[in-house]
Amino acid sequence: MSSRLVGVGVGPGDPELVTVKGVNALRAAEVVVVPVMDSGERGRAEATVLHYVPAEKIVRVVFALNERTDRARREAAWDAAGSRVAELLRERGAVAFATIGDPNVYSTFTYLAQTIVESVPGVVIETVPGITAMQDLAARSGAVLTEGTEPLTLVPVTAGSAVLKDALAGPGTVVAYKFGRQAAEVAEALRETGRIGDAVWGSALGLEEESIRSAGELDGEPLPYLSTLIAPAPRDGGRGGKL
Repeated sequence: MSSRLVGVGVGPGDPELVTVKGVNALRAAEVVVVPVMDSGERGRAEATVLHYVPAEKIVRVVFALNERTDRARREAAWDAAGSRVAELLRERGAVAFATIGDPNVYSTFTYLAQTIVESVPGVVIETVPGITAMQDLAARSGAVLTEGTEPLTLVPVTAGSAVLKDALAGPGTVVAYKFGRQAAEVAEALRETGRIGDAVWGSALGLEEESIRSAGELDGEPLPYLSTLIAPAPRDGGRGGKL
């Protein structure tokens, strides 16, 4: 039988937000890989997975998740991680890879799958969708993501604040990921476009250190890297007009 690699989205941090299908995929796999940084600290994905599978079933694989400048070091880490997962697939056959959020939305799994397809002939790649941070933040803050025909734009602020400003100039809701280190630039962009009034941000969603606040409180201080922002579309308060 072909080996199988399944990317399982385990949500933004709250273990209750893992889907039933996700839990079943984690339990059905012979081994569950969780990504960790060089520091070896327990990541959010691992902490979530531990609610559903025993620790002895989990394999921690180092990814250069925080490496942004040294390309050679980052690629070497990726090669090593891919080799380790390929080895597990040859030994065990069915491997799950747990990723925060959704495996098809800015996920480490995307790059891993590309590597595995090239190194493990005949491997079957599957994904199980997960709850995203923007969905969780919308639920916890009461922010409505879309109404009627409004567009929804998701922007990683690591791409630069100019990309965010362009999105904010449009008519729909804008969600910004990974904006913590550029919180000052994000606040400036929101003010320049008149979108700061209804915007909210959150970090550590579903965890003890969770923080959800109005974007108007952004004071320029850096925030946790994985902070999420929602700037709702401008609305006139009417009901049903956009259906």
